[in-house]
Amino acid sequence: MSTKFPEYKGLDLPNVANEISNYWQENNIFEKSVSTREGSKPFVFFEGPPSANGLPGVHHVLARAIKDIFPRYKTMKGFQVKRKAGWDTHGLPIELGVEKELGITKEDIGKTISVEDYNAACRKAVMRYTDVWNDLTQKMGYWVDMDDPYITYEPKYMESVWWLLKEIYNKSLLYKGYTIQPYSPKAGTGLSSHELNQPGTYQDVTDTTVVAQFKANESSLPDFLQNEGTIYFLAWTTTPWTLPSNTALTVGSKIEYVLVETYNQYTFEPINVVLAKPLVNKQFDGKFKKVDTKPELLEYKSGDKKIPFYVVKEFKGKDLVGITYEQLLPYTLPNDNPENAFRVISGDFVTTEDGTGIVHTAPTFGQDDAMVAKQATPEVPPMLVKDEDGNLVPLVDLQGRFRPEMGEFADKYVKNEYYNDGEAPERSIDVELAIKLKEENKAFKVEKYKHSYPNCWRTDKPILYYPLDSWFIKVTDVKDRMFELNETINWKPKSTGTGRFGNWLANANDWNLSRSRYWGIPLPIWRTEDGKEEICIGSVEELKAEMERAVEAGVLAKDIFEDFEVGNNSEENYAKIDLHKNIVDEIVLVSKSGQPMKREADLIDVWFDSGSMPYAQWHYPFENKEKVDENKSFPADFIAEGVDQTRGWFYTLHAIGTMVFNSVAYKNVVSNGLVLDKNGQKMSKRLGNATDPFETLSNYGADATRWYMIANANPWDNLKFDVDGIEEVKRKFFGTLYNTYSFFTLYSNLDNFSYTEADIPLNERPEIDRWILSELHTLIQKVDAFYADYEPTRAARAISDFTQDYVSNWFVRLSRRRFWKGDYQQDKISAYQTLYTCMVTIAKLGAPIAPFFMDRLYLDLNSVTNKETFESVHLANFPVFDAAFVDKSLERKMEAAQTISSLVLSLRAKEKIKVRQPLQKIMIPIENEQQKEEILAVASLIKHEVNVKEVELLEDASDILVKQIKPNFKALGPRFGKDMKAVSALIQQFNADDIKKIEQNGVLDVEVNEKNITLELADVEITSQDIEGWLVANEGSLTVALDVTISEDLRKEGIARELVNRIQNLRKDSGYEVTDRIDVILQKDEKIVDAVQKNMAYIKAETLTEELEIKDQINNGIEVVFDDVNTKLFIQKH
Repeated sequence: MSTKFPEYKGLDLPNVANEISNYWQENNIFEKSVSTREGSKPFVFFEGPPSANGLPGVHHVLARAIKDIFPRYKTMKGFQVKRKAGWDTHGLPIELGVEKELGITKEDIGKTISVEDYNAACRKAVMRYTDVWNDLTQKMGYWVDMDDPYITYEPKYMESVWWLLKEIYNKSLLYKGYTIQPYSPKAGTGLSSHELNQPGTYQDVTDTTVVAQFKANESSLPDFLQNEGTIYFLAWTTTPWTLPSNTALTVGSKIEYVLVETYNQYTFEPINVVLAKPLVNKQFDGKFKKVDTKPELLEYKSGDKKIPFYVVKEFKGKDLVGITYEQLLPYTLPNDNPENAFRVISGDFVTTEDGTGIVHTAPTFGQDDAMVAKQATPEVPPMLVKDEDGNLVPLVDLQGRFRPEMGEFADKYVKNEYYNDGEAPERSIDVELAIKLKEENKAFKVEKYKHSYPNCWRTDKPILYYPLDSWFIKVTDVKDRMFELNETINWKPKSTGTGRFGNWLANANDWNLSRSRYWGIPLPIWRTEDGKEEICIGSVEELKAEMERAVEAGVLAKDIFEDFEVGNNSEENYAKIDLHKNIVDEIVLVSKSGQPMKREADLIDVWFDSGSMPYAQWHYPFENKEKVDENKSFPADFIAEGVDQTRGWFYTLHAIGTMVFNSVAYKNVVSNGLVLDKNGQKMSKRLGNATDPFETLSNYGADATRWYMIANANPWDNLKFDVDGIEEVKRKFFGTLYNTYSFFTLYSNLDNFSYTEADIPLNERPEIDRWILSELHTLIQKVDAFYADYEPTRAARAISDFTQDYVSNWFVRLSRRRFWKGDYQQDKISAYQTLYTCMVTIAKLGAPIAPFFMDRLYLDLNSVTNKETFESVHLANFPVFDAAFVDKSLERKMEAAQTISSLVLSLRAKEKIKVRQPLQKIMIPIENEQQKEEILAVASLIKHEVNVKEVELLEDASDILVKQIKPNFKALGPRFGKDMKAVSALIQQFNADDIKKIEQNGVLDVEVNEKNITLELADVEITSQDIEGWLVANEGSLTVALDVTISEDLRKEGIARELVNRIQNLRKDSGYEVTDRIDVILQKDEKIVDAVQKNMAYIKAETLTEELEIKDQINNGIEVVFDDVNTKLFIQKH
């Protein structure tokens, strides 16, 4: 046990973090935070797994700070909080990184590199930066069990995922479908709708668009269009590369269409075109002009500035259905039923918002297109052709290139972004096709168009909508239940849960689970070649049983997991197997009818991996069944990740929890915002504005970084990250707390205070102590409620304000003399006990946010007093609110004292009168007896604080203090609109009584334009007129008048106080102990002689001076210059 509180030579937060981090490790503090709560109620936390193939950024510090705060808080509240770390080890981020490193593309896998070697490279790459992540975790003080993490590539984890998939399969929620889906050519895989809606996937692009002319077959035209010459249907597209795959044109059956005669603006040939009537003006703008007669139309000559157009007739869309047309770009025909292609059909999705009201329909590349083509009678075939193996495929291959059928365009990428850097041609396919159509009189209009287009969330390259065979989870069957369960989740902020997430659930599509990749969890479905028989495997035990049957049937040579013992859950046993693609694809099973069954080639969406972690982290249901079934570790009480996870982890957790367990997976979720640079720009290496988290932690320490991030903005708001802000937090909050501790140790070590005395009863403590303890318990109540409601920003701000405004600026400042003057009696002991209690409570309240510094503070305080036996603040109990300490009347009194003092000090500053210069009097008008008593109770405190001799309370100040009122137009405008003029005129007529009423009540009811309205204080501006020789200020209903006349006696006292300040500073600079007594010599200056003589006793008492002399000349000492005084000062020990 130490007898002295540790003292420091300056605040070094990074060093504090290093020391405490080592202390935690040496003493297993994190482990003890779990073990000491054994048997207590669990608080369940899920760690969203990061991927360790990339380096952490500063945004991970924010995310992990939020995740750290609440488990620490709940531990202090007595809960047991187990925190298992995790690693997300599969999926696109890893695969694309490995391909880049190896200099290969997806097409090379299985050719120039085996799947086995490729997967081995992925396994190695995925844990590359675990040391860096572990280092960040430790340096920022994030407590999570890194020694026993769940890893998504481990066989146990993968087996649990298979079990979940089988549960979903058994509920008939897993099906295979051939549909148009978002597909990423650069990643070589389909994407789910939630991946397509990740933040930043939709980007504004400027594309070449074409309004194409489709030539109608004259023989198919209805009577009303016969003998009108050659007719073209106009259809608009933003993706000209899909035009070779056009097999239909879709109209709205109820939409009004028109036949228009005009001239093609590129070939100047006369043409007859059909389009929707509401879009005529849009398509015929710019170069075109409307004419009312046919002769006017015929006057046109090529080269004329304006091209005339003439509306011939109107008709309904239903009248166009069935018309056939010539194929626009006849490179090839659909393989199936080409005779049913190239005709007009109808669809409900056609609008007249833009385009032509006729939709170019390519069923191969559009979801709506495919649906409307299928519904037509007869069905319109998609443009599919046979490849070398006889499979039906689109005209664009899986790399995003045109197939050989496309003639001069064969092997060209349909989007320039798919070319390697520097290899893209000047003209994109869209531009080349547009030129071709222009030359062939098949383009009515070609122009650039800015629109929003989705990119792949991982490659940042455009996606295509592409026909794929995929396995889907039937989310549409459970979305109503998902929506219901979501209503029970506490979202922070609520708007994300009801808006972004709730709306997403209400409109959820089926989940495309398939990924045509190599490194991930294989889909555990084996099928016969004809697709008529299949089996879904849910465990290794089941797979072994099926392999045994397959070996007996002669379709499999041997059980490849023959060494694996069913029922043995040891790590050694599971190390014998691997469930990845390169292994399980070798397994052939046998169907009930004796047919061989091969595994479906796909892997599953990596988001399913992470959404399975509540169960798979425990190898459920093969082990730890009670953790889930008895709700010991499920659902989570709390999770937190970035807002982008509403389309990722938050979604998949919720979907799997609902489908398999009919339960929420989490009860409370904090969805944190982005970390931007100080100008509000997204951080990126490319822009050079990314912040290195390690550098930040090294320079400022984890505590200041975390406190800044949490206090500066709500976790769910975007944070504009600025290191100057961390510096300010370090100075203002941690600096203030450090200085308060240093002040305490300076005097407590001199007096040997160690809190051995019994607590001084509350009623025997001075008012200032009772006040700060009342405010302290009010703070405990607030902060406890803020943490409980997942509002860490409000908690941080409340602790910071209390520390700076109440403890340091008020309690310590007003109690200074009690610490360094007088004997070690009850008053001084009360001051020590009170300040100690404040600091140890601040340490506990702030510990979840600033874990290192608050532990240092707690340990240093407790090292002498041993009032608690805990080895760390994080093992201690959270402070408990005690209403017996709270005195609201005293809080009001002190608030009045602070407000009055603040007003007086602002008046002094305005008049440039130093606080050391005493003034005679302040006058304060009062409104009632209670206010009078409350101000009188703190009058001596106010006098001392603002350095005045008298406080006079005025019961009727109307003849002394004249108040003025004027309208606050900024507030009145939005509230009263057109009545504002009348309201402002009324306000300007208010008398003293009206002003008094609105000040006292905060509101005033008035009548304006025969309407009853309520004015609020914010609607007006009240000021007080200055009186000669006085300055007046007010805040709310409080008004203060300060006498600024300085008499001769006051001036002399001001000089004496200034000299005391200079002597005290010199004592400090000379390194004297606070108890050392001194002698003082001043050089004679007429202006100080009288002031010193008059205030000799005061100067000596304040500075512990034995002898004070004034000499005509002194050679050593320091110069003292202030106001019109110019002297010299010398001190020495007595």
